[in-house]
Amino acid sequence: MMSISRFSKRFNLSRSTLLYYERIGLLMPCTRSQHGYRYYGEKAELRLQSILAYKAYGIELGKIAHLIDSQNEDGQKQALQDQFKALETEINQLREQQKAIVMALEETDLTPSTQLDKFRWVAIMRAAGFDDDAMKEWHQKFEKMEPDAHQDFLKSLQIDDEEIVKIRQYK
Repeated sequence: MMSISRFSKRFNLSRSTLLYYERIGLLMPCTRSQHGYRYYGEKAELRLQSILAYKAYGIELGKIAHLIDSQNEDGQKQALQDQFKALETEINQLREQQKAIVMALEETDLTPSTQLDKFRWVAIMRAAGFDDDAMKEWHQKFEKMEPDAHQDFLKSLQIDDEEIVKIRQYK
């Protein structure tokens, strides 16, 4: 049996992560001392290894408990296949974004006479296969990953401040 501190260190997790897993019913301590200390055994260790594996595959925590508890190999296989397809879709979207950027870079030297504006950028994105939803998602990711660069990019397209605020708040 390991205390929560030893158990968390063994798996390089924070104590609060283990407490969160307990709170959502994903990982329970094997026992508690009369003073309320949590202890984890081999069964919890095996379960946590499974949790961490599914998490590394990108499976949501909400689905992991069901996958582990059901012990249905077909269900587990299907969940992994679904996650693989989702990742493949995301990779394809990222490739399309790369193509759009390459097209933009090839189309302009960014001098004032040839600088991209909003309408030209939208045309390039559409030519790369982006619909309105895909462009919105592109802006969301750009904003999440590089908010300052996103702001600068929108300004470079000569978009007015009011519209920039709307674009940056896409949800």
